[in-house]
Amino acid sequence: MPDPVHTLTAAMAAGDPRAVEAFYVQYFDLMYRHACNITRRDEAFCLDVVQDAVLRVIRTVRAVDSEAQLASWLRLVTQTAAYDLLKAESRRKRRESVVAVTVSATGGQAEDGPDEDQTAWLREQIASLDPQIARLIELRYEGGWTLTRIAEAVGLSVGTVDGRLRRALRELRSRVKRCDDE
Repeated sequence: MPDPVHTLTAAMAAGDPRAVEAFYVQYFDLMYRHACNITRRDEAFCLDVVQDAVLRVIRTVRAVDSEAQLASWLRLVTQTAAYDLLKAESRRKRRESVVAVTVSATGGQAEDGPDEDQTAWLREQIASLDPQIARLIELRYEGGWTLTRIAEAVGLSVGTVDGRLRRALRELRSRVKRCDDE
C-alpha cells in the first residue's frame, strides 16, 4: 500500500484539485510557522510568503516518498519564497527612496539627485494626478508614512493604498519614459 504522502503528492503532480485542497489544509500551518520563523515579520507578510510558496509547490510538486522529505522540501520552498519577497521589498524601498528624494527636494540637492527642472516637472505631474492619489504620494514620500498609517488615515485597506501608489508610480514612470522618448 502506497504511503499517504506519496499518494497525495502524486495526485497533486497530476493536477488533482482535491489533492491540492487536502495539501493546503494539512500543510498550511506548517508553512506559516516556517514563514514566521524565517522572516520574523507580521502576519500579512507571512501570509504572502505562504501564498507564494504554495503556488510554487503546486507548479513544481513531484511524488515524494516520505513525510520527512516533504516537510524538508516545504521548508526550503517557504524559505526561498520568503527571501524572494524580502529582496523584492528591499528593491521597492530603494526605488521609493529615489522618488522620495525627488519629491521632497526643496532646494538642497542630494548628490546625483534631480535638478530643479526635474523636481518642478515631477511636482507638476503629481499635481495633475487625481487629488486623492497625489495625497497618498505626499503622505508616503514627503511624510514618510507607512502604508498602514496611510490606510488608517484615509480609510482604505493597506492593499488598496499599496496598489494605488504602485499604479501611480507606474504612471509617473511611463510619463518620464514618454518625455525621454520625445
